[in-house]
Amino acid sequence: MNRTAKQRIEKMAQAHNLKDFKWIRPPSIITGEWVRMKCTYGCPRYGKKGCCPPEVPSVAECADFFREYQSGLFFHLAKRFKDPEMRFRWYREANKRVLNLEKEVFLAGYHKAFLFLPAPCMLCDACQASKGECRHPYLSRPTLEAFGVDVYGTARKMGYAIQVLKDYREEMNRFGLLLVE
Repeated sequence: MNRTAKQRIEKMAQAHNLKDFKWIRPPSIITGEWVRMKCTYGCPRYGKKGCCPPEVPSVAECADFFREYQSGLFFHLAKRFKDPEMRFRWYREANKRVLNLEKEVFLAGYHKAFLFLPAPCMLCDACQASKGECRHPYLSRPTLEAFGVDVYGTARKMGYAIQVLKDYREEMNRFGLLLVE
């Protein structure tokens, strides 16, 4: 992707209140089976959300998918909450904002635009357990973790400082990705 195209997409991102982002070559994204195991044996959403495992491709298929792209906008959102329950509303708002960015980029002629949400979908109050039952299949997108991405390793590789949070009062760091070709 040439510099002019990148600048155009950067302006769109800024218009959607994304201020902290970097360009990434998607084949350089770090994936791992261990990430899927953390979903399988540690996440309460496993098997209960249409854009979470096991409703997503295998980790190997996900890595292959990233190799189909040459450009991606890797973005960072940080937020601190006094009340940790407020994060769910923030997830929904942040996801809607970046979904609008994906739509704008697509309509600008980038037909391969594909978004990975920075937080679990949360578009509906009650998510359906399978993609086939999803009320908004045209908006539902996975997180990077659902696609087996080592977000910590990839973020650090991109120069972001990211640590495991020990308390909900700490500033939360969420990462998403807009693949663009």
